[in-house]
Amino acid sequence: MNRVVTALLVLVVTASVAPAPVAGGVAAAGSTDTATTRQASEYAGTYVSFDAGERAVTDYAVRGEEMLDSVRVASERSVENGSLADLDAGLSAVTEIEGAGLDFSATSRTEATVAAETGATLTAHDNPRGLFVVAGSDESNQSNRSSQQSNRSNQSNYVVADLAAGANATADGDSRVEVTTENGTEATFLVVGAGEATVTDEGDVTARLGEGGLLVFRAYPDGKDDRDEKQEALIAEGTATAEAYVMVENTTTVVDTVSYGANTTVETTETAVGEVTVAVSRTTDEGTILLTSVSERALAAADLEVAVDGEAAAEARTYTQLKSALGSDRSRYVVERTIDAGKASASADASADVLIAVNRFSERTVSIASASASEPTTGSKEATGGEETTGGETTTDTGDSGTNETTTDAGERAEESGGETATATVVDDETGNGAGVPGFTASAALLALVAAAMLARLR
Repeated sequence: MNRVVTALLVLVVTASVAPAPVAGGVAAAGSTDTATTRQASEYAGTYVSFDAGERAVTDYAVRGEEMLDSVRVASERSVENGSLADLDAGLSAVTEIEGAGLDFSATSRTEATVAAETGATLTAHDNPRGLFVVAGSDESNQSNRSSQQSNRSNQSNYVVADLAAGANATADGDSRVEVTTENGTEATFLVVGAGEATVTDEGDVTARLGEGGLLVFRAYPDGKDDRDEKQEALIAEGTATAEAYVMVENTTTVVDTVSYGANTTVETTETAVGEVTVAVSRTTDEGTILLTSVSERALAAADLEVAVDGEAAAEARTYTQLKSALGSDRSRYVVERTIDAGKASASADASADVLIAVNRFSERTVSIASASASEPTTGSKEATGGEETTGGETTTDTGDSGTNETTTDAGERAEESGGETATATVVDDETGNGAGVPGFTASAALLALVAAAMLARLR
């Protein structure tokens, strides 16, 4: 009889143990890198992929479509001393450069940075617009180098971007180039700060970046409209100096931040149910506009509210009203819906752009929240595994560590239209796991009753 009892107990215990989570699919707790770096020179994220060779970034693709065949940077001195460009003929004659040596220096959840020997950096942002930013070197980055290296690095940086096969480019002034791929996808090169850009004699794109200048590449896989043109203008003229992309990958809220210029920094400080908070700092007291793209899966765009340092911002009706907030007594914001929820593709969630004019600086906290969102439960930040910030980018893990988590009140759940949840404080009822004993399912309970009945008969 003891053997029978032992066997029944083993059966019950085995049935009660929940299966171990399978690796892959959802980021584990504490993970800071959903993008896959298959090799030291190869990057593949949710939206962006590319290779980094010894002297060029190649095969830059956004949502699986190749946009740029290669991107190379070189110092002004090396271009002048070389025989591949005729500088007297103008910038458009710079059609080919050898390219400075590159080093794949760092990756985070939403960024991959390649450093050039000239002091320039090439950073890919893994967001729906596939932002690619080439930053020319500046004197502040050369303080620990010899004077000879510093003088060389402070020369202008040249950038030559060869477009993907079948793409064409058109210059729009001396700081913007419009690109259309063979498939009809639109993109734009913008120069921010010191520099200029144009179309080369071979139909590609070349730029010269002065100290602190940036070359920004923005792709529009879902189409481009007048609102995108206005945002580009705000970036190019230096009125909008930072961006934030609030996304949801699986059940994880991810925020990618981009700064346009050394005098502005932005980083995520907190994410909660229906709310994201970012800290924006500037070395000047002048106001600026923060561009944000918010996924419907993260925040409901229909009833967004914006606060600066805890004070509600006023909603503006026009760009003129928005820009008038700079230097005024109150910050303002505009909400622009970008993709209709009923038409969003699998690779492009319904989203909205929120333009926030922060009236003054130096350090401000900006919060974007869904007005109808429930308050998060006490300790929800600890339940998510905390926040991790790397290179100005923050992610919040949502309970993918193998243990389901629940709120104190079932009524506090915030479920998305697709059936997925945006924070760790929400439980997926379809798992069938109870909130009492982890892994003790209905099947285990039935086996326990059968075992008890058999034991009673044996007695």
